[in-house]
Amino acid sequence: MTGILTTTILTFILYIIIAVYFIFKNQQQRKTTIKAAGFTFISLFIITAIIVYIFMPTITIPNMSIANLIVAFIGTLGLYGLTMSKPLTKASRPIDVVSSGIIVLAVIAVPTFFILGISALDNSYESIKKEEMEEAKPLDKDATPIVVSPESARNKVQKAMSVVPNTQFYDLGKLQVQMVNDDIVFIAPVEFSGFWRYFRGKETEGYFTISATDINAQPKFIESKMKYTNSSYFQHNIQRTIYGEYPAYIQSGSAQIEVDEEGKPWYVQTLYKPIGLTNKPNMSKLHVAVVDPVTSDVSLYTTEDAPDFIDGSISSEMASDQNEYFGKYVHGWLNSIFGKRDVKIPNESGTESNVTPIFDEQGNMHYFTDMSSPKENIDSALGYTLVNARTGELVYYNGEKNNGIMDSKGAREIVDKEFPEKNWKGSMPILYNIDGNPTWVVNVLDPNGLFKQYAYIKAADSDFVVFGDTAKQTLDAYRIALAQDPSNVESTGEAAGHESVSGEIERVVITTQTTGQLIQFLLTNDTTIYTLSSTKAPLAVFLQQGDHVQLEANKLDNGTAIVEAIEIDGLQ
Repeated sequence: MTGILTTTILTFILYIIIAVYFIFKNQQQRKTTIKAAGFTFISLFIITAIIVYIFMPTITIPNMSIANLIVAFIGTLGLYGLTMSKPLTKASRPIDVVSSGIIVLAVIAVPTFFILGISALDNSYESIKKEEMEEAKPLDKDATPIVVSPESARNKVQKAMSVVPNTQFYDLGKLQVQMVNDDIVFIAPVEFSGFWRYFRGKETEGYFTISATDINAQPKFIESKMKYTNSSYFQHNIQRTIYGEYPAYIQSGSAQIEVDEEGKPWYVQTLYKPIGLTNKPNMSKLHVAVVDPVTSDVSLYTTEDAPDFIDGSISSEMASDQNEYFGKYVHGWLNSIFGKRDVKIPNESGTESNVTPIFDEQGNMHYFTDMSSPKENIDSALGYTLVNARTGELVYYNGEKNNGIMDSKGAREIVDKEFPEKNWKGSMPILYNIDGNPTWVVNVLDPNGLFKQYAYIKAADSDFVVFGDTAKQTLDAYRIALAQDPSNVESTGEAAGHESVSGEIERVVITTQTTGQLIQFLLTNDTTIYTLSSTKAPLAVFLQQGDHVQLEANKLDNGTAIVEAIEIDGLQ
């Protein structure tokens, strides 16, 4: 309640000044004016406190200035009525002057704050911690660039709601992906389904967890009663709890739940203070509020110094804002409207506020978004961004290999067109660097949100699509298809996880396909089936039993390997 009381008092600064001015000016009716000013103050204070309690306006210069002007204007009208003053007369001249001044200030203030907000867009852009890179690190042969889509996870959890005590009181809350004990899982709190459910239940029962990497996993319900939640009302509402402690911070998006190593849930909310005389975010100074849902204790941290168990101290909403500022205001507001030089528009294919959370090999969470041109009817991507979910650092990948590739919208449309009779849809497209090739990885879902297949789509070729039932199977099949593609004539380098192999050819088979000749062979005392395209090594078509070879190969888990480079003794 401290924040609500503080905000309400700050909105009456101008009115108090005006009321004191009236009392000293109106000497003939001073007692009447004092009573009128007092009654107006009490009435307005109660009404304003209720409004502040409901809407929770942040204590910023624009918000408080506008609020003061509104309260002062209404208060002045109250003084007119209670003192029986007729406007535009000699007796009412002091009130007329003040009323006119308030109107003039309001007329000036609104466009002024609007202009200041526009001018601060450049500062918000500059406050983003950003870096540009050519391309992401390629995935090694053991990587599985897949997580279960939120739609599929939510569908499973929704069907498991019957295990919750008094399940009729609750709905499923917002899913939040998180790494818990080295496992990537979705956390989904149980939330109240309405006011009367909250009034009767008082506290929620706990939360669900479900694997974000295993499509066959089933949800688990964890009993952990919570009194302060997003769906609670009055002083038990999380947003109001944070506002009561930190009313001068703007809250970004809604609070999300994360659990610590012991399984205790916490609500996490990204906060920021605005730049100058505006409400525009300073993205170099972001904070996070961590709320105990049992005691309502609130702790404030910088996003980087948040407790280690918190993966997303930067909210998906803030990450989306960073993408918008980074893409639109690279050369200022005017350029974003007229010239649009170097302007990039974030696509809206993300799973959370137009971004998709993913994890790197170190277990750090990032928000993925691809960027496209502001020109209409262009479905090619300009690059993509990864926003670190703890530091807020934005990395933009826009290398040569990313130029002209299809965007996430195009990748989803390819999947949608593949299964029109089943009405299966593409979901959660993410761009990965697979063996040096930008590749869209898309979940295929049925109309009920249940997972059906994976789709790997070569981002530079809309006809190059591989479907599969499991992540590893689809990845291996895609890599074999890449090896057979004559357009992939370059080695993918050491970063792709290649191994050096040497030996003697024991068996060799050469087949002719529409894409060229494909060479497959076995080495002595080696059961791995090696596959090589003649476009990468033309002399390989002359391989025969007994030849000694040295090669660089990317070994897969299914007993096959893709040869990227080969040396044949006697044929160099």
